[in-house]
Amino acid sequence: MSKIPVIVIVGPTAVGKTSLSITLAKNFDGEIISGDSMQVYRGLDIGTAKITPEEMDGIKHYLIDVTDPAIPFTAAKFQAETRTLIESIHNRGKLPIIVGGTGLYIQSVFYDYGFGNASEDKTYRRELDQLDKTTLWQMLEQLDPKSAELIHENNKRRVIRALEVIHLTGKPFSEYQVHHALNETYQPLFLGLDLDRELLYDRINRRVELMFDQGLVSEALKLYDEHLVDVPAIRGIGYKELFTYFDGNSSLEEAKELIQKNSRHFAKRQLTWFRNRMDIDWIQAGASTTDTEAMEKVNAFLSSK
Repeated sequence: MSKIPVIVIVGPTAVGKTSLSITLAKNFDGEIISGDSMQVYRGLDIGTAKITPEEMDGIKHYLIDVTDPAIPFTAAKFQAETRTLIESIHNRGKLPIIVGGTGLYIQSVFYDYGFGNASEDKTYRRELDQLDKTTLWQMLEQLDPKSAELIHENNKRRVIRALEVIHLTGKPFSEYQVHHALNETYQPLFLGLDLDRELLYDRINRRVELMFDQGLVSEALKLYDEHLVDVPAIRGIGYKELFTYFDGNSSLEEAKELIQKNSRHFAKRQLTWFRNRMDIDWIQAGASTTDTEAMEKVNAFLSSK
């Protein structure tokens, strides 16, 4: 059986992935699967820069608004759902296109990941659960720096699972969960968008300003009023900083500046992930030739099948 071709567009936040994905979908009869761990959640629209129906421009999108924030959508679930969608899109004669910046999720689709299938130690897990998230993350950073870099401190459940696997197997969680062989079902073309750091940071700062203009504060306040502040899904950048403001512990301007700062740091981590963990064909974003270069690469890739 021939492998299924899949176009994958990755890169840091605010670099222009959405616009390029629409261009490629229109030119190559594609349908788009979101590779963003936050856009799966309903109600997290402005803070996640979720694509709007107008921006979709008639292109079918998947894995957007599929669950409530209180119901976790894990990397393992993303892997299973995306693999099913790829086959469905391909079987209908369309080109599957994945676009997003969540490296672990996207990588899991194409590499034979096992998501911590070690047995459990419930007593050890309960002991860990008594500790605060900062202490837990620092433990992970000491034992397995790679995992600490990739798992956010606020994701307490994932940090605890990583520590549990290390406890049970004696191996770093980062080694235990990854198998570097590509899955034989798919033939992916990984396209990465990059941008001069100063230009990227300026885009991020302006995007946050736009989010505020679009009503980010009201969106975050609704979540705050619904007592969802401890749900991991909404402890992401753009929300947690405003919760601090709602608690009276910062000014609104300080919250905005912190969102911009955290978003810049996040973009840097995303670039580090993609450069170190995946074999990506990089394209310079924001240039007059960006779309043309990407289309030429996709055309050559499909022509070789």
